[in-house]
Amino acid sequence: MTEEPRPAADADFFRELARLDAALLAALSRFEGIGRRLHPPDFDALRAELRPAAEGLDQALASFRACPPAEGLEGMAGHVGRVGDHLARACAGFLETAPGPDEILRLLGAMREHGRALAEAYPLRRVLPGIGRSFVEPGFHENGVELDPERPKADRGEPGARVGILSAANGPEARGGFSLYVPESYDPVEARPLVVALHGAYGHGADFLWSWLREARSRRMLLLAPTSRGSTWSFNGPDVDAPALASMLGYVRENWKVDPERILLTGLSDGATYTFLNGLREDAPYTVLAPIAGLLHPANLANGNVERARGRRIYLVHGALDWVFPVQVAREAASLLEAAGARLHYQELQDLSHTHPREENARVLDWSWGELGRD
Repeated sequence: MTEEPRPAADADFFRELARLDAALLAALSRFEGIGRRLHPPDFDALRAELRPAAEGLDQALASFRACPPAEGLEGMAGHVGRVGDHLARACAGFLETAPGPDEILRLLGAMREHGRALAEAYPLRRVLPGIGRSFVEPGFHENGVELDPERPKADRGEPGARVGILSAANGPEARGGFSLYVPESYDPVEARPLVVALHGAYGHGADFLWSWLREARSRRMLLLAPTSRGSTWSFNGPDVDAPALASMLGYVRENWKVDPERILLTGLSDGATYTFLNGLREDAPYTVLAPIAGLLHPANLANGNVERARGRRIYLVHGALDWVFPVQVAREAASLLEAAGARLHYQELQDLSHTHPREENARVLDWSWGELGRD
């Protein structure tokens, strides 16, 4: 029995879909790359680097929208269009110049739109191969089927069987909730590592989740991305975030099987500062800390945290170009922690400003647990 040939209009749709998929991947990759190198003196050069990918995305999105969707795929076409819209807004926000303090705020807004684009794109990972590759580490591409198996519908409602991206009171304007990623390959019989990732000032857990999701998915780790109660973490004044974070951790450990020997607390900027403050407290459950571009807050000296660093595994990352917390504060922190007896790995990156170095994620995990992070 021969298969009915597709109408020419459908062929046009699939051709435009493939073109848009490639344009989305190019823009996502370029945006992530410039985010890694976000340094104020380089903003104009980064804009010039992003512009070709942004223009290619705009053209592909316009051509896609001009082509009627194939029969039965109207919903999917609309979904792909929303991904393109978020990413196009991210590019436009980054490309628009705004001298002075407004420039930083605009760039932060562009990064948030990039996060929204990833959130919209993730459900399409199985049908769009370009987008799908954005959510797997390069060395794990051949494991795609194992990482994303079909699960019986009857299991999906059980707390311990819920997988994928989950959220609790963590909408775009909400504070104090969390986003959680449970690998689609999760098996409730097997204890898995947990990464707890803390955003920077004015950030949001739903956006920062994407800074670690690729590694968590590839290595079958749970990933918890909380949102601070206020605009940043409470390392000045009463610590209102500690009880909320403890409750979130308790919920995850009660409903999914977490390996107590592999719990990593990491954070960027203010999230890194709070990683020290929360992660070194006396009853902290974390086995590794990985603060990135943060500050060893003076409160750690007063509350005994530095003394409690003895024997603790700490992977400290800082950029030589950091303009928020100059690199000297990280060098001093490293000296204090080493003197206290911490099992410290200090990674100073000569080309890093005040931003997240994505390539360090894999190194943090390999240093923390070696091959255990890849099983």
